[in-house]
Amino acid sequence: MSARPDLVACWLFRLDVAGRPEILLIRRAPGRMYPGLWQCVTGKLEAGERIADGALREVAEETGLHGPDLEAFFETDMVNWFHEASLDALLCEAVFAARVGPDAEVVFSNEHDDARWLAPEAAKAIVTWPAYERAIDFVQWLLANPGKAEAFRIPNPE
Repeated sequence: MSARPDLVACWLFRLDVAGRPEILLIRRAPGRMYPGLWQCVTGKLEAGERIADGALREVAEETGLHGPDLEAFFETDMVNWFHEASLDALLCEAVFAARVGPDAEVVFSNEHDDARWLAPEAAKAIVTWPAYERAIDFVQWLLANPGKAEAFRIPNPE
């Protein structure tokens, strides 16, 4: 059986000048569902769109980062299913991660009103859902296991 997700998520990370990982969190703007929530890049998958392409499109739309800004793009073994009460539905989200160059500049969309690069533990302290904490742990695993991480790498992010 195969399933098509409703949503895509992409956790952006980089290494600071000392080589320590930082996670990008963006804050949902007022007037949107979950205003003030710190999150990764997320969005709806468009009809007919390849899943990984949808994640990259959302990254570009929500952060202005694309192509040369992304040093590596990874699928994960994470798929989140959750109940969304406002829709009275179960939604499925495919989760990705991307390493961003140290000089890449984030320009967030009107969907968000702030962005922060945080150490993993600081990021985990302000995210709401346990699935977000697990995704941050996965990013740390990617960095700690570069040989194994290659199995998750999607070539040529564009």
